[in-house]
Amino acid sequence: MLMKSDTDMTQADSAAADEGVPVSVRIRERLKAARQRFHSNDNIADFIEPGELEQLLDEVTEKMQGVLDSMVIDTANDHNTDNTARRVAKMYLKEVFAGRYVQGPAVTEFPNAEHLNELMIVGPITVRSACSHHFCPVIGKLWIGIMPNEHTNVIGLSKYARLAEWIMGRPQIQEEAVIQLADLIQEKTQPDGLAIVMEASHYCMAWRGVKDMDSKMINSVMRGVFLKDSTLRREFLSLLPRQS
Repeated sequence: MLMKSDTDMTQADSAAADEGVPVSVRIRERLKAARQRFHSNDNIADFIEPGELEQLLDEVTEKMQGVLDSMVIDTANDHNTDNTARRVAKMYLKEVFAGRYVQGPAVTEFPNAEHLNELMIVGPITVRSACSHHFCPVIGKLWIGIMPNEHTNVIGLSKYARLAEWIMGRPQIQEEAVIQLADLIQEKTQPDGLAIVMEASHYCMAWRGVKDMDSKMINSVMRGVFLKDSTLRREFLSLLPRQS
C-alpha cells in the first residue's frame, strides 16, 4: 500500500486548515508574519498567491453587498443596483486600486551611452487616484524633471506614466504619493537630480464637505541638484505651463 509522504500530508493539512478561512485573512497573516506594512498606499502583490485575487474579488463583493443592504437599498428588485456590489468590488481591486494588488510595470533601463547631462522634463502626465480619507477621486497632472549623469539609467518616456499610474492606483494622500513616486524613479534612474510637481483636484472637497469645485492642491518634491541649485530649480519651474 502506498503511503503519503510527509510533504504531501503537510500540504494537505495546510489546505484543510485554510478551507473556510477568508482569503483576506490568509493574506493579512502572511503580511504580519513577514512584518510587512499594509497601509492603504502600500503594494502587497508579493503576498498574494495565484488565484487569490479572484477569491478576494468574491469576498469584497459579498461585503459590499452587505454595505448596500445596510444602506437599505433593495438590490434584489432595483434594476439600477443589481450587481452593483460586484461592479464596485471589481472597480476597487482591478482598476482604481490595482496599484496595491499587482506587481509594478516592467521598466527596461538603458545606459546613458551619449552621456546626457541636460535637464529633461516629462509631462503633463494625467494621474487618477482616490483620497484615503473618503475614497473620493483625486484627479490631476504631474511633471517630472530629471537631471541625468553619465551613470543614469535611461527609461522610455511612457514608463514614467506607467510608474505614476502604479503609484497613484492606491488610496493616497497627495503629499505621500509624490514622495513614493520620487523614491521609485530615483531607484530606477539614479539621476543627479529629480523634481516632481503635482497639481490635482480633490473631490473630497468638491463633492462633499465645503463643495469647492475650483480648489486645487499643488505640491513638489526636489531631490539632489534641484534641492541644492536654486537656478536649476527656477529653470525647471519656469518651463512648466502656467498653473490654471
